[in-house]
Amino acid sequence: MNTKFWLLAVLILVAANVYAINKKTTNEPDSAYLFAYNVNGLRFAWSLDKQNWTPVGNDYTYLKSDYSRWGSEKKMITPFLIRGKNGLWVCIWSLNDRTLQFATSSSKDLVSWSPQNYPYVNQGKNVLRPVINYDANLDEYTVIYTDANGKYFQTKTKDLIHYGAVKEVPASTYLNGSTTVNIPHAVNGQVHRLSWKVILGLKKAYELKDYKRKQDSETTKDDAQRFAGLKNVEAKITFQPDKAKPISNMLTGIFFEDLNYAADGGLYAELIQNRDFEYHPRDKEYHDPNWNSHYAWLLKGERATLKIDSVSPIHPNNPHYAVLDIPHAGASILNTGFDGIALKKGETYDFSLSAKLLNTKKMNLEVRLVSDQQGILAKSSLNITSNTWKTAALTLVSSADAADAKLEIVMGNPGRMAIDMVSLFPKNTFKGRKNGLRADLAQTIGDIHPRFVRFPGGCLAHGDGIANIYKWKNSIGPLAARKPDRNLWGYHQTMGLGYYEYFQFCEDIGAAPVPVIAAGVPCQNSATGGGGQQGGIPMSEMGQYIQDIVDLIEYANGDVKTEWGKKRAEAGHPKPFNLKYIGIGNEDQITEVFAERFTMIYKALKKLHPEITVIGTAGPFFEGTDYEAGWQIASTLNVPIIDEHYYQSPGWFINNQNFYDSYDRSKSKVYLGEYAASLPGGNRTNLETSLAEALYLISLERNGDVVSMASYAPLVAKEGHTQWDPDLIYFNNTEVKPTIGYFVQQLYGQNAGEVYIPSTVALSSNLESVHKRIACSMVKDAKTGDLMVKLVNLLPVSVNTSLDFNQQQLGKNTVKTVLTGNPADKKAVPVTTTISTDATRKLELPAYSFTVLRFKAK
Repeated sequence: MNTKFWLLAVLILVAANVYAINKKTTNEPDSAYLFAYNVNGLRFAWSLDKQNWTPVGNDYTYLKSDYSRWGSEKKMITPFLIRGKNGLWVCIWSLNDRTLQFATSSSKDLVSWSPQNYPYVNQGKNVLRPVINYDANLDEYTVIYTDANGKYFQTKTKDLIHYGAVKEVPASTYLNGSTTVNIPHAVNGQVHRLSWKVILGLKKAYELKDYKRKQDSETTKDDAQRFAGLKNVEAKITFQPDKAKPISNMLTGIFFEDLNYAADGGLYAELIQNRDFEYHPRDKEYHDPNWNSHYAWLLKGERATLKIDSVSPIHPNNPHYAVLDIPHAGASILNTGFDGIALKKGETYDFSLSAKLLNTKKMNLEVRLVSDQQGILAKSSLNITSNTWKTAALTLVSSADAADAKLEIVMGNPGRMAIDMVSLFPKNTFKGRKNGLRADLAQTIGDIHPRFVRFPGGCLAHGDGIANIYKWKNSIGPLAARKPDRNLWGYHQTMGLGYYEYFQFCEDIGAAPVPVIAAGVPCQNSATGGGGQQGGIPMSEMGQYIQDIVDLIEYANGDVKTEWGKKRAEAGHPKPFNLKYIGIGNEDQITEVFAERFTMIYKALKKLHPEITVIGTAGPFFEGTDYEAGWQIASTLNVPIIDEHYYQSPGWFINNQNFYDSYDRSKSKVYLGEYAASLPGGNRTNLETSLAEALYLISLERNGDVVSMASYAPLVAKEGHTQWDPDLIYFNNTEVKPTIGYFVQQLYGQNAGEVYIPSTVALSSNLESVHKRIACSMVKDAKTGDLMVKLVNLLPVSVNTSLDFNQQQLGKNTVKTVLTGNPADKKAVPVTTTISTDATRKLELPAYSFTVLRFKAK
C-alpha cells in the first residue's frame, strides 16, 4: 500500500512539473530587448518593454578583454555591440588611453566568442570610443574612433582581420547609438531586439557555469555533512588483463621555469649574487632604485671607492664591471650572496674572478669566507699581475657550517683594479659538473624519475614584450659571453643556467629534453614595449627567428663538424643530446598574429626536421576561445601533440576525471604541461589537494593512449622569493622541503608503466559522490614485467577492497606504499612496507589515502 502511494505521488509530481514547464514555455515571449553594457566586461540584461530590466545570469560577464598585463591593465572600455554579416554579433572596444589599437571579437550566440583581435592603426593620438557598423550592400564593416584631440578617424574591413588605410573623417560620421539604462544604476550600452531563444541560451550558459562552480567548490570541510551516516565502503575490484592497452611511457615529467628564484639563487649552484655587475633597475621595472650594478656588494675601507664602468669590458654581452680604487691596504669588497652564503664544514668551494690592473703593477688579494657569528671560516691568497682581463682562481675549505657567510676580497696593497665575473661554487655540484647545479635540490628533482624536462619556462620563454623573448643563443658559450636579461618575474637572469646546462641536467637524470620556444609572439600579458602580443615578431624577421630554432636542433643533435654541433662539443659534450621534442608557444592567446607565426614555424620544422615532434598550445585554460582555437589549429595542421594548462580546485579535479575519456584518439595527443590543485585563500596545498591530484592522475593513466605527457607546475620556489603559489618543492639556502604533492608525483614517476590494464569497481554505496572519490589503476612495466596498482580513497571512511587479479602471475611479496593523514595536513610522507602478495587480495584503504602496490614479475 505504501509503495503504491509513493509511486502515485511521484507520478502526480512529475505530471505537475511537466505541466508547469509547458505552461511556462507557452507564456514565454517570441522576442525581447537585450541590453549590452560594460562592467569591465560585456554583460546583458533583458526587458519586454525597455523600462524594466533584468540582468542575465546574476551579472555574469560573457566577454572580457584579454589585452595586456593581468589585473587593472586588462580593461574593456566602451564596448559597442552590433549585429553584422549573417547575424554575426560583433563587439568592438577601446583598450586604454594610449594605444593605437582597438579590440574586436565576434559570436554567433553571444556565449562563445571568437579569438580577440587587436589591429593597429596609424592615425590619431590614441583610440577612444570606437564604434562599428555593417553595410550589407557593400559587405563591409566600418570602424570609426575618436582620439584625445577630438579628431575622428575611419578604417574599413570585410573580415574583421585585415583593415584598410585609416583616414580622418568629420565628427558627423561618428554615430553611436548607445543609450542609458538603470540596472539598478545608470549604465551606457546598446539595445537590440532579438529572439527569446537567444536570451534563454545566455541564461543556460550562466546556469551551467554556476553549476560547475558549485561542483568545483567542493572541499573536504563539507565531508562530515556530505557523507553523514556513511560507513566503511566495500569495493570489489576486478582487473581485466585481456583488455590491456599500450599507453605513453612519458606520462610523468617536470616543468622547470625560472620563477621563484628557481635558477639564480636556486638550482644554479652559483653562490655570488650579481657576480657580473649587470643588475639593472629595469629588472624590477624601476620599482626598486637599489636594484642596480652595486646590488649585493659592500665596500669597506678608508677612502676606498667602487665605481661601475663599461669602457673596456670582458665581452660586449657583459658590458659592466667594477673599478676599485684602493688608497690604503686592507680595504675589502664583500658579497652577501642570495640571502647569505650557506657553507658546510669540510666542503671545498671554487672561487674565481676576472681582473685587470689599472695603473698598478700588482695587487695582492686575500679571499675569505666570513661569518658575522663565527668570523673567518676560510681564506687563501692570489696575486693579480696583468693589465688585461685574466681569470684567477683558488679553492677554499670551510672550517664550519654557516648560513650567514659572505665572500670578502681583501686588497693587500694600494692600487686600482677592475674586477668582473666574481664566482663561488661548491665543488660538490650535482654529478660534479662544472658550472653545475645545487646537488640536494637537483637530486630531489631527479628522484621523481621524470621522463622529460620542459624548460626554460612558460611565460619566461615568450617574455614580457618582443624584446624580452627568451633567446637560447644568449644562454650558451663562455659565461662572460652570455647575455643576461630581465626576468619577467621581477628579477635578473644571468643565463649561467643556460641551454647547455639544461640539456646536461636532462641527460644526468635520464629525462628527455623538451625546450619551449616562443611562437613568434610575446606573452599576451605583456606590458613592456607595448601591450599584449605587440603584433608579433615582424614578418621580415621571422625567417631568422625560424633559423634560430633550426640552429637549436643542430646544437642539440648535430655532428661536431656542423657550426652549432661544434659549439656543443666545445662546451664539453661531443655526443648529441638526442633532442626529440620542441614546444612552440606557451598558453598563448590564439590570435591571427599567433596563428600566422605558429604556422610558419611548424611548417618549416616539419619540412626541415620531420624527426622532431612539435608540441603546440591550446591557450591558458581547459575551455573557452583560446582552447577551441588552439585545437582547431592543431587539427588543421596535424600537430602531433598539443599543450593544455589548467590550475584548478580539488573539486574540479574530482568532478572531471572523465575529462579525456571522450577525446578523439585520431587527433593530436595531449601534453598536460601545467596543472595543480589548490585551495582558495593564497593558493594553499595540503593532503586534500595532493589526493585530488593523485585521483586525477589515475584518469590520465586510464587515458594514456591520448594523454602522452603531464607535468605539475610550478616545480620549485625559494622561500622569501616566491611569485607563484603553490609549488611542488620549496627550499632555502640550507634545506629542501618537498610538499605532499611532491610525493604523489614521485610515486607516479617511480611506478610508471607502458601498458594499462583496465578494471571494474563495484562499490557497496550507490552515491555518485562516493564513486567519484575512489579510483584504481593498474599499469605494467614492459621492461621488468612488474605490475603497479594505484588506489586512491578520498573519503572520510576506510574502503575495504577485494582485488581480483584475474589469474595474472604475481611474485610472492609486494611492496606497499601508503600516503595518508588528515586532509588539512601540510606535511605527510609515504610509508613503505613489504607484505605478502596474498595479503593484497583483501586490503583496507585508510580514509584520505593514496596506496601504491608494486608486484614483481613472477
